[in-house]
Amino acid sequence: MKHFSTEEWIEFVYDAIADSAKQQMHSHLATCRQCKRAVSLWQKVRATAASAGIYEPPQPAVHVAKAAFASAQFGRRRENSRSFVEVLFDSFQQPLTAGARSSVSGIRQMLYRSEPYQVDLQIEAKPGANKLIVTGQLLDLRNPDRPGRDVPVMISNLRGHVVQTVTNEFGEFREEIRSSGDLELKLLGENEKVVIISLRDALGKPSHGVN
Repeated sequence: MKHFSTEEWIEFVYDAIADSAKQQMHSHLATCRQCKRAVSLWQKVRATAASAGIYEPPQPAVHVAKAAFASAQFGRRRENSRSFVEVLFDSFQQPLTAGARSSVSGIRQMLYRSEPYQVDLQIEAKPGANKLIVTGQLLDLRNPDRPGRDVPVMISNLRGHVVQTVTNEFGEFREEIRSSGDLELKLLGENEKVVIISLRDALGKPSHGVN
């Protein structure tokens, strides 16, 4: 019995063969189990290739992968790859209300600008726990009507505790981290430069350093 070659069966599966040859191959399949198994295999290969192009992994898995990638990228950045950060607002730098004796508060609100983002940041102490709640939102200045979505963010307490996250569809993120007094945020900015926001005594003295 004459068997057709692997190349011919591949062309048969992808409908890239002449009609006359196709009829002969159909007749052959009716009596040959070996070739029928070969055709079944290549049909599965074609179906797998077609489905791979439309597959979308779960969003939580995407976020974890992006955060892990961001961490690796941050680790390879050098000092000269930092992006300039401008402080537009810091609630700890505002004049005290009449009668107030201290500016120390359980909530701190800040607004930063670093191309291409405007970063709205809030830090607050978590009641009953030695943790800080860090909430932020990114606005893409290149498209003011659109948030800075899917941006990897790394948060560190500068004492070995690091939290990785990715902004959601609204450009927002919210994470908790063990409180050490200090805080540092990193995110990828324009031209792969790293935006670094460093806060010393995040909810204590109104002093901070920005890189």
